[in-house]
Amino acid sequence: MTRFLLDVMLGKLATYLRMCGHDAAYALDRGVEADDAVLAWAADEDRTLVTRDRRLADRADGALLVESVTVEDQLRELAAAGVTLELDEPRRCANCNAALRRVPDGAATPDHAPGTDERPVWRCPDCGQYFWRGSHWDDVGETLAGL
Repeated sequence: MTRFLLDVMLGKLATYLRMCGHDAAYALDRGVEADDAVLAWAADEDRTLVTRDRRLADRADGALLVESVTVEDQLRELAAAGVTLELDEPRRCANCNAALRRVPDGAATPDHAPGTDERPVWRCPDCGQYFWRGSHWDDVGETLAGL
């Protein structure tokens, strides 16, 4: 699967890609804004750069240039470029991009998360956030279906 690096203008798009299971690093997660630093990161980690900056895209081999402002239109552009945009089960942390781990059946979850006896729950080993298929998951699924 393609590993992405999204520039500073595409934070919301990074979240959608992560929810679709893509390894989608976001420049501001590391405080990287300078073009040269973004290009070096993409090259060092063999990531496809996704950007709204035409000049930056021209400097990166295989970059994906998105020209739209809204995340829905950006998603359409990525889909047209062949990026798979489907929800299966939570695989990446929407907050920090780490690979999620399934919470074992019977394990305790925080009050804001459902119990594992109610539905599958995943946890980020890096930032500790919990994920499950709830109303937000359904909303993202509807957005993707409408593309």
